[in-house]
This record gives sequence, structure tokens and C-alpha cells, in this order.
Amino acid sequence: MKKLLAILLFILSTAAAVPVLPADSVDEIRKSAEQGDKASQFSLGQRYEAGKDVERDLKKAADWYRKAALQGNNKAQTNLGNLYRAGRGVDKDYGEAMRWYRKAADQGDTRAMINIAMMYASGQGVDKDDAEGLKWLEKAAGAGDTQAMVNLGTLYKTGKGVVKNYDLSTQWFALAAAKGDPVAQHNLGLSYFDGEGNKKDYAESVKWHRKAAEKGYPPAEYSMGLRYDKGQGVKQDYSEAARWYEKAARHGHPSAQNNLGLLYRDGKGVKQDYSAACDWFRKAAERGNRTAQFNLGNMYLKGMGVKKDLQEARRWFTKAAEQGHKGARKALDSM
Repeated sequence: MKKLLAILLFILSTAAAVPVLPADSVDEIRKSAEQGDKASQFSLGQRYEAGKDVERDLKKAADWYRKAALQGNNKAQTNLGNLYRAGRGVDKDYGEAMRWYRKAADQGDTRAMINIAMMYASGQGVDKDDAEGLKWLEKAAGAGDTQAMVNLGTLYKTGKGVVKNYDLSTQWFALAAAKGDPVAQHNLGLSYFDGEGNKKDYAESVKWHRKAAEKGYPPAEYSMGLRYDKGQGVKQDYSEAARWYEKAARHGHPSAQNNLGLLYRDGKGVKQDYSAACDWFRKAAERGNRTAQFNLGNMYLKGMGVKKDLQEARRWFTKAAEQGHKGARKALDSM
């Protein structure tokens, strides 16, 4: 299913991590690699792939990964599979990619399992098989991979590629949340807030949102702002709402930017400042947030924080209306 493929594409993009390279000098690593040490061969391959301390050379990266992979280094096997799958440093070959992924997966490499899931979902080197893709994703999650757990939780929550199941969704989120994953912690908080897979409990929702927010996860920072703004699971506190909204807003969260603009416009939790309100509305509006586009249009219409400008007001109302904002449509009809 295309929806399952989309989720697995997300998994693949988020699973790719920046390699942590040992502090040894390249000369020391090369000497050890040439003597047959598979860990050093893998490390040298990483350096050539990343262009770290050496000139970037994907062919040499593939050569060194292959040496380590042939000695059973599962990380090298997965990375070599990645190169074959993308055609980087070697000719693109899905069959070879799958062969190396399977070798790594047989040793418990969860990145390889996720890649196999992706290849089944997209039909790369194998017949397209969503059920088989899901099986490999579950295998990675069962082996403790938090990213796979989070994405299984998302699949079961949205019903994308699987039958929607809030109980299973919450179970996977809870497992990943217990391992400290902020995305899972935030989603677990949402399950308590919405009463999906858990009994509705605002206080428990806030507990998990706070854990994720304290790790700097923007959607959780926004959720904390909402909880303090609305007094859900905590005592209503506009100052705290503004503090959390600003954290998320500075991380580029459009809804947080809009809501922070509202607090500045209305003087709730912050000193009333129409100019600051416009600044935050504009940031969110430029990111496509239709509510912020409507709010910014109103500021231009009334000359609040900006010089009154009916043409600019109409421009922003039009952008919001094109996204289905009824208030913006009504404002345009009234102009």
C-alpha cells in the first residue's frame, strides 16, 4: 500500500544517523584495517563515505565495507547494502542490497530489518509485499528498535497499511516511551489526552508531554503550551503557556508561533505587544498556517502592530481562504 510505503520512507529517513567515528587517527585505523581488523575496516569505510579526515570516496567506502562485511561485521553489511540500494560507489543493485541486508538482519541488525521492510513495501529487488514489510518492521521493533516501535505505533494509530488498532498503537508507543524516545512519549501523552488506547487522563497526558518537551521535541513543547493555555491537566497559566509556546515557536512549530502571537495580541501571560504578535503570526503564516494567515490579515485590516493595509489584509485572507478557512472567506466577502 502506498500509505505503508510512505510511513516506511519516513522510517528510513529518520533511521539514518550521523556515524559516530572513533577518535583514532586515520593512519592508525588504516594500518589496523590493512592487517585485517574488521572493526577498523568498517571505520575506514565510514570515513570514506562521510569524507571525515579523508577525501570523500564512495568507491573506497564500498571496498572497505565489503572487506568488513565478508568477515561478518553486521554494520558494514548494512552500510554496503545501503550503497548498493542507492547506487553510490557501486552500480545500483537491489538484489545485492537485499543480500547484504539479510546477512546483517540474521545477526540482529535492526537497521537492516527496517531496510528490508522498506524494500518489500516498495518492491525493490523483491515482489512487493506489504505484509512481509510489516513483519520485518515488527521484527525490528521486537528486537528493541525504538524508531520501529514508534512507527508501528503510528501505523496502528492511523490505520495506514494495517487495521487501525489504538490498543496496539499505545502498546508500541509505551514501549518506546519507556526507552526514552520523545516522539513516543509525546504520542503516549496524546493517547491519554484523547482517550485512545488509554483511559482519558489529562494529568497523565501532561506527564508524558513534559518528558518529551524537556528533551526539546517541538510538538511536545507545543502540547505543553496548550495544556497551560487551556488548563488541561494543569492549572491554567498563560505565562507558562507562553514559555512553552515560545520554545516550540523558536523550533519552527507553526501552530505554536500562531498561539504565541495570540498571547501577545491579547496580553495574556506576556505584555501586550501588537508588533510582536504580528511577527509571530507572520512566521507561522509564511509556513502555511491558515489560522495565522487569517490572524495576520486581521492585523493589517485593523492596523494593529502594522500600518493599516487593505491590500495586504486581502492577500493574507485569500491565502487562508484558499486553505478552507471560513473566517477568511467571510472577511473577503465583507471587504
